[in-house]
Amino acid sequence: MTETPENRLRRLRMRSIRRGIREMDLILTDFSDRELAALDAEELDLYEDLLEENDHDIYGWISGRDPVPERYAALVGRIAAGARGVTRP
Repeated sequence: MTETPENRLRRLRMRSIRRGIREMDLILTDFSDRELAALDAEELDLYEDLLEENDHDIYGWISGRDPVPERYAALVGRIAAGARGVTRP
């Protein structure tokens, strides 16, 4: 059975909201509210792959503490742009 685009967006939003650490809940909920619906299929695939990564790794990338894997660089940049106040003043 094929997932509808609407169901996929709902599923990815729920995965964005319910993370392992509160900071990632806040950051990814904000990102999903702002930009998820505007991502194309390839970007959604990449975002879904990102959601499989460890929360502490993702937070390190978004906060600038750790180097971002090249494949996620542009996406993490978009996410980090909305994360001011959560990752840094």
